[in-house]
Amino acid sequence: MAATVAGALLSVSGVAAAQAAPSGSADTYDPQMLKTLAASLDISQADAADRLDRQADQQGALEKLRKDGVKVDSAFFDADAALVVNVGDKADAAEVRNAGLTARTPDHRAEKLERIKKALDKRASEITPEGVTSWSVDVEAGKVEIRVADAGTKAAKGFLKAASKYEGAVNVVKGEKPVTFQQSVLPGSKMTYSGSGGYCSVGYGAKDDSGKDFLVTAGHCIEDGDQLLNNGSQFATAEDTRFAIGTDSVDMGIAALESGASISTDVDTYGNGSVKVEGGERALPGADLCKGGATTGWTCGKVQEYDVTVTYTDPSGGPDTVVTGLGRSTVCTEGGDSGGAYISGSQAQGMTSGGPMGQTCGGVNDTGSSYFQPLDDTLEHYGLTLNTV
Repeated sequence: MAATVAGALLSVSGVAAAQAAPSGSADTYDPQMLKTLAASLDISQADAADRLDRQADQQGALEKLRKDGVKVDSAFFDADAALVVNVGDKADAAEVRNAGLTARTPDHRAEKLERIKKALDKRASEITPEGVTSWSVDVEAGKVEIRVADAGTKAAKGFLKAASKYEGAVNVVKGEKPVTFQQSVLPGSKMTYSGSGGYCSVGYGAKDDSGKDFLVTAGHCIEDGDQLLNNGSQFATAEDTRFAIGTDSVDMGIAALESGASISTDVDTYGNGSVKVEGGERALPGADLCKGGATTGWTCGKVQEYDVTVTYTDPSGGPDTVVTGLGRSTVCTEGGDSGGAYISGSQAQGMTSGGPMGQTCGGVNDTGSSYFQPLDDTLEHYGLTLNTV
């Protein structure tokens, strides 16, 4: 499919922070990551390094609180890169504040919001909600957010009516654009398919317990069992995908590397060198995030939410496809970026899945909207270990 979310998948058919490195000086971080992050935020590289330090320190403090038994509902970084922690009672709030973090008691507990989201997922598995772009738990707003492109369809009306019984815990955002789905080989570089003019972008390299090498990618990029090429040379063959058009899907997949082929542990930043991958710890909502992709190159933004369910629209008129388990970001993407590598600091985050139809990106500072398949979920499902420096 070409890449849009109503949404769109971000392949082109030829047919479409996690915790950063430990606190320290600017020398701690990859210089290209600092350069592009500073440019995207319009700050100095020293300030960019300080921002990554603060995010890492705060996330470390949060993990210690959890280990000490503090019951944390959720957490997110605000616009000033300060970590806000949602808790359920005054005692836990006091522990959070004593750790130097901001505590908040939301109107709706995380368990309640997750139950609502699962109920909406169940309904969508029975009746595809044409016209509804996505739905997820917005930890910053403390509600389930439903994004709608066309509230006039019969399916959308039924979906929104079902959601209305959770009044007060649900926020409906209308006027969204439909979305669709949008190779040593550098993550983020272009990969093509043998026998067609389509392309996606390279994701991450990983190994199984026996040491066999795989490419981890967006599932829709390899749904046809393709042989994958980089610069005209075959480097991998599709092995498994959890994506299927017209059904409930998960947009993850793997391809077995050819003998002698390897996936670099540096992410392609398109003319700005590369960023080293040192781990795959998941970034919290609000963390800074960049991606490499074959169509739009190196673009940056922020993590918004996880466990997002998306209704992807096929621009060619095929059936809608509901995809679960995605992350949403303000990183700008276009068709052909699918499969490309997202990274926060030095931590790999995932692979491009899709974005709004007709979205155009003008460079690293041009934010937009996109959906990505979280890397950690993919590695866990397939029993793989990320390749790092």
